[in-house]
Amino acid sequence: MAAVTPKIRSRKDGAAVPLDEFDKSLLNQMQGSFPIVPKPYAEVATALGVEEDVVLKRVAELVQQRIIRQVTPIYDTRALGYQSMLVAAKVDPEHPWRPAKIINEHPGVSHNYLRNHEFNMWFTVATEPDSPLGLEGTLEVLKQETGAESVRQLPTLKLFKIRMDLEMSGDTEALAKSAEAVAPVETEPQPYDEFDKAVIRATQGDLPIVTEPYAEAAKELGVPVDQLIAHLEGMTERGLLRRVAAILFHRRAGFSANGMGVWKVPEDRVLEIGSRMAAFRGISHCYERPTYGDWPYQLFTMAHGRSKEECDAILDAVEADAGCIEQRATLYSSTEFKKVRLLYFTEAFKNWERDHAGVGA
Repeated sequence: MAAVTPKIRSRKDGAAVPLDEFDKSLLNQMQGSFPIVPKPYAEVATALGVEEDVVLKRVAELVQQRIIRQVTPIYDTRALGYQSMLVAAKVDPEHPWRPAKIINEHPGVSHNYLRNHEFNMWFTVATEPDSPLGLEGTLEVLKQETGAESVRQLPTLKLFKIRMDLEMSGDTEALAKSAEAVAPVETEPQPYDEFDKAVIRATQGDLPIVTEPYAEAAKELGVPVDQLIAHLEGMTERGLLRRVAAILFHRRAGFSANGMGVWKVPEDRVLEIGSRMAAFRGISHCYERPTYGDWPYQLFTMAHGRSKEECDAILDAVEADAGCIEQRATLYSSTEFKKVRLLYFTEAFKNWERDHAGVGA
């Protein structure tokens, strides 16, 4: 397929900010080891060998400088029964901002990027468990409103990895190293009750950067902080809550490139190769997805690097390790239209379906 060179719009405050070794260690802790305890910043401080006030002050500064996007619980969309998928669309390459704006208005769209491919708009979309419109109906509305020439549904068939931690201290060689192969992750809906939903509503979004960030949510719920912490730990064990973590602005943190490596491999080796690809430190996401006549790739991997060359090095190492790649393509993003955490159990989904499809009116 012929690649299309998109128009690129500059990003406000998009340049990387120099970070010292303490910042890098702090960001690694905040991304991967932010504890679910009443005073998590105190534990982060202990791990780094500094006072809690130092951590609180620096995290607040990193948010102000747009290096940390937010500190937030990361709930599992599919475990909560939401339908979700990756979607690839062909939109007018000369005027992509109009369809991007239409797509971004849907509350279930968390990510939307322009990429260097004939399928040039890539977004993730989710619908509520009780949505009358559902994913199929939602995508039909979006196709009509955007005037997309073609839309490809790319739901997750197998999830090998989803762990968006940027390794702040590792070099290219470290990111291109493989660790243990991992098994596919369970992604089926899990049971939950009304209190679970209330906890999600009270804690989702930005956690305050204070000594006890869960205290406000506990007060809203009318329970002691220790009870809320215990409940969040239970939600983690049940698969509803993946973790609490700092989400970074990639480019501001020095990771200016992300390459989506897509792979066609022998059908009988998808499970084996997918698990091996997911083991690479520089791979944040790895999935099996369906194929089409014009899209033969079963495996999707996301590599994040400080340059296109670093992403290429990671993906080259993945290919060398797999050893039996039939086809490979790498799609780079040129514009980030949207990147947010979904907000669950709000009226926004119902309002969108009413306004755009007359459902529930």
